Amino acid sequence: MEVHVNPVQPQIDALPAFSDNYVWRFTSADGTWLVDPGEPRLVASALHDSPALAGILITHHHADHVGGLAALPIDSSVRVIAPHDPRIGRASERVAEGDEVDCGGLRFNVWEVPGHTSSHIAFLATDIVFCGDTLFSLGCGRLFEGSPAQMHASLTRLASLPRTTRFYPAHEYTEANGRFALEVDPGNQDLQRYLQSVRSKRQREEASLPTSLAVELDCNPFLRCHSDSVKQSVEARQGHELISELEVFAALRQWKDVF
Repeated sequence: MEVHVNPVQPQIDALPAFSDNYVWRFTSADGTWLVDPGEPRLVASALHDSPALAGILITHHHADHVGGLAALPIDSSVRVIAPHDPRIGRASERVAEGDEVDCGGLRFNVWEVPGHTSSHIAFLATDIVFCGDTLFSLGCGRLFEGSPAQMHASLTRLASLPRTTRFYPAHEYTEANGRFALEVDPGNQDLQRYLQSVRSKRQREEASLPTSLAVELDCNPFLRCHSDSVKQSVEARQGHELISELEVFAALRQWKDVF
């Protein structure tokens, strides 16, 4: 499937929510769009200096991604686009793999990317991906409902996009993920340089996101299960040889869960 090419790239703003969430905001021809609004008071106040709310994109059902829906000024003119999951209320449109979404002239493809949850989706347009909790910078989501095979397949698919693709995850986890990544891949100089840059941004209270696929392919251990350095590190922890990339990924995810 080809990803839509939009003639004009939107300005995308990060609205910090809770302790480490981001609600992503962009403006199109029909107004303001929000991605995964979890905190209602913050999001409602953010709309005061923006065009009227046109729509909301939802990647999955967790409360820190949908908690703001009940309190937002949603009427019949506001589109709420979500996966086919009854746990997400107030959705006006349900989308699945292969569907297309037109957000005021900005067109997105829908990909199903299960693993973190069973119904998780991502919205893709040109070099933009709203990926929710599937891919984080230097990490990936916990497997709450999906299997290692599902998450590995979802990440492999996202990793097939052009290296210039920009990912907009829903959490500021980069620095914490980096500590684990260095434990797994301590000799990775690209990772060392990137993490130094991330730490500088966080000290200035700047977002580390979005991230690029180029950075993640070079630095994120969950996208590097094929590399000798990651494989050897995981095998050393497991105490035996791992035959496939999926085995490496599953053991790596288990390691991160207790790190």
